[in-house]
Amino acid sequence: MVDYALRETDTPSLESYRQGLAVLRAFTGKTVGPPDNRDFALLITAPGEEAVLGGLWGQSRWGAFYVDMIVVPEALRGAGIGTDLMRRAEAEARARGCHLMWLDTYAFQARPFYERLGFAVFAEMEGPAPFYPRWFMRKTLA
Repeated sequence: MVDYALRETDTPSLESYRQGLAVLRAFTGKTVGPPDNRDFALLITAPGEEAVLGGLWGQSRWGAFYVDMIVVPEALRGAGIGTDLMRRAEAEARARGCHLMWLDTYAFQARPFYERLGFAVFAEMEGPAPFYPRWFMRKTLA
């Protein structure tokens, strides 16, 4: 048996996440072949600025494109930016050969928005209001 120690933290570093992900991807590579994970982001910034105000983050893996997070600053909501972000992500998913997109959203978030874009619920997680239910949604790409 290998010696190990456990450290608990409520402030894990991005580097610790990267290290854990590398271990997982090494296991995956040995088990089913090299993972084909590819990250993707569309970043909203002020013109000429580097600071990120919002955007869309996702990744493709094994023919599916997961939308991890989409954030439109409150001052920009209602102007079609969220729709534009999702349409661009869908175009990228198609370019990567993905057969579906998926995401999750809570009761206080944007289920109707995703439904207007063709997403449908495939699973639901119950929990206390006003946060839940949490819906898992997908869209098949033809």
